[in-house]
Amino acid sequence: MSARSGGIRGVGGTPAQPGAGEGAGELFPREPAVIAPGAVHVPGWLSVERQRELVEACRGWARGPVPLRRTVLPGGGVMSVRTVCLGWHWQPYRYSRTADDVNGARVADLPDWLVEWGRSALAAAHGIGAGGGGPSEAATGAGGAGYTPDTALINFYDGAARMGMHQDKEERSGAPVVSLSIGDRCVFRLGNSETRGRPYTDVELASGDLFVFGGPSRFAYHGVPKVYPGTADPRCGLRTGRLNITLRETGLSVAD
Repeated sequence: MSARSGGIRGVGGTPAQPGAGEGAGELFPREPAVIAPGAVHVPGWLSVERQRELVEACRGWARGPVPLRRTVLPGGGVMSVRTVCLGWHWQPYRYSRTADDVNGARVADLPDWLVEWGRSALAAAHGIGAGGGGPSEAATGAGGAGYTPDTALINFYDGAARMGMHQDKEERSGAPVVSLSIGDRCVFRLGNSETRGRPYTDVELASGDLFVFGGPSRFAYHGVPKVYPGTADPRCGLRTGRLNITLRETGLSVAD
């Protein structure tokens, strides 16, 4: 099926760059693609080694100082994903330095190496999207060099977890969101900026994939309607489930 609205794009894999993390058993090539203006999918951007490194780091962050938790929504509902934050703590629908809805502790710092990974990711997406509707240099800095994420939201999906259609709009910055996937494959649904419904495009994300949305797609509704249990590359370091790490610029200052 194509990347048109409602279709699933991508079922196989070839490396997006030397040392990228596509599995050797993939049948059909998955090419980097501009999914919508400002939205770029780069299959296999993270090498298997970097995936394992990130999984080990996530295990440490999940233990605290603010542990992995299910977020309680204002209406009383509980999100099916489990979340831990770095740099700034997100709770519906604001950021704070301390996790007042969990244990009151200050969240772990966002490490410099992950900021650098975010810049490299944005540069990769910019190179693919240049001239083809991807994140513009004005939005990304000089191919990513000016990008300075100060928070990361790390979501863990078990086989039953889902993410409803939503906008990332608590940030005061319009800088792109950098999303990294590790573990089980999923359907990522990228919609429009006006409604939660159609038109939207479904993209299959696999372990090691990079997805960037900025520019005209920065405030598009998006979600994860399905995870495929048991589809992770066992070499990634995650036996079951899916990790999604999203890097963002909050636009907040220390005084906020």
